[in-house]
Amino acid sequence: MGSQKPRILPWLVSQLDEGQLEGVAWLDQSRRRFRIPWKHGLRQDAQQEDFGIFQAWAEASGAYTPGRDRPDLPTWKRNFRSALNRKEVLRLAEDRSKDPHDPHKIYEFVNSAVGDFPEPETSPDTDGRFNTSDTQEDILEELLNDMALGSVPDEGASSLAVAPEYPPQLLLSPNLDIPAPYPNSAPPENPLKQLLMPQDDWEFEVTAFYRGRQVFQQTVFCPRGLRLVGSEGGDRTLPGQPITLPDPGAFLADRAAKDYVSRVLSGLGGGLALWRDGQRLCAQRLGPCHTYWAVGEELLPDSGRGPDGEVPKEAEGSVFNLGPFVADLIAFINGSGRSPRYTFWFCMGESWPQHQPWTKKLVMVKVVPTCLRALLEMARVGGASSLENTVDLHISNSQPLSLTSEQYKAYLQDLVEDMDL
Repeated sequence: MGSQKPRILPWLVSQLDEGQLEGVAWLDQSRRRFRIPWKHGLRQDAQQEDFGIFQAWAEASGAYTPGRDRPDLPTWKRNFRSALNRKEVLRLAEDRSKDPHDPHKIYEFVNSAVGDFPEPETSPDTDGRFNTSDTQEDILEELLNDMALGSVPDEGASSLAVAPEYPPQLLLSPNLDIPAPYPNSAPPENPLKQLLMPQDDWEFEVTAFYRGRQVFQQTVFCPRGLRLVGSEGGDRTLPGQPITLPDPGAFLADRAAKDYVSRVLSGLGGGLALWRDGQRLCAQRLGPCHTYWAVGEELLPDSGRGPDGEVPKEAEGSVFNLGPFVADLIAFINGSGRSPRYTFWFCMGESWPQHQPWTKKLVMVKVVPTCLRALLEMARVGGASSLENTVDLHISNSQPLSLTSEQYKAYLQDLVEDMDL
């Protein structure tokens, strides 16, 4: 029988008292406030000592055995943070993790001094997954902190660990097999950031339905966004690539239905515009035709509830945020959330098909960002909560990426840490 895992707080107090880990120290004589180094894994000045507390707890809790297990800084860091967050006697007093010179966090005991900690065993899972007792707020606390789309001056974009088994100043390269020199050579760029962040590289699959019948499907790259326009083509002087919906005469036999669809298409005017603004997707109607939207499943819209909103005419409206999607994808991979949605449905010229068949609506248009579909498909390979295989990621017209499941999760976590809500 293996030895029992230590409780996090008594173990942490002993580390603070010993003072052997770099940067881990009490801040007052009452032993109430203390500091923990919190440096990003690929900062140019990153040293193994900066992550000693995370590795030490991983070893003490049985989550990591040097020489046997692969170093996994993102999991060590996440488990340590999650374990502290579950302690009611402890709170995060100050978050200075973005300090360029001395990134750290300050915690304090809510009692006047350190006690005996009569708490149940709540150590994090040792298999690298989130414990079911973690709240969503705990999981996302750091993932959604200070997110920024631009590059960080002194941090890389991948969250790969400094590996103590390898010679000093070595990091694992993106395939996690070949050590790459560091910091003499630049850290590897996060491939997900390269694929998701550029403004002009998103690809959209557009599908149109008239009275439930598919009449159009096209996949397009839209550097300045797209505009869904009527059969007359719309005003081509407006920004965004026009996507012309077809004349209903070639698809509908019912004369009344054809006339009504034609009126809807004519009412689009300048079109229904959809474009990227940073990590958001925005929509605006440029004509008199009212349009309702919702994010749903790719196969069919969710007609059992109301729409997420109406596309505004006088101002842009946000319909999607990449940050929460990636955070939800991480939760989905770790088995603590549902599959995130990424398909946009637009109902044009009529109210949303709530509690009625969507196939009765005159014009429904589905828009799928292909990169988001690819991210979710990759997460589903082998089961979202137990990925074990090396999978290939294909996004838009990019070269395929071969990533292990752990690399993929690490890249996702690093991506969401580098965004800014």
